Amino acid sequence: MKPICVPCQRFLRCEKNGYYFTEMMPTNDPDGATRAPPGLAAPERWTPYKVWSGDLWACPDCGARIVVGTGRNPISEHYEPEFDRTREVNNAGQLDVKDC
Repeated sequence: MKPICVPCQRFLRCEKNGYYFTEMMPTNDPDGATRAPPGLAAPERWTPYKVWSGDLWACPDCGARIVVGTGRNPISEHYEPEFDRTREVNNAGQLDVKDC
């Protein structure tokens, strides 16, 4: 079954299969006491960690967008030699997920 937008009571529509994005990992603050806050609060406190691929879906009414259908394993991880290239080629920087 397709994902459902609860407020609009509509099925979402698939916008793109193979939508690449980057899972970010937090870095400590300068004194090492606190971790980076999730989301958009402190983007400079996050660094690329893993590249994933999923399907991008959108609500035709309100425009809410979600990514579903990711695999069990990432496409690439930060320690791999081709990580930066994989991120660049697949436009994985189009969405940086900052949450742990």
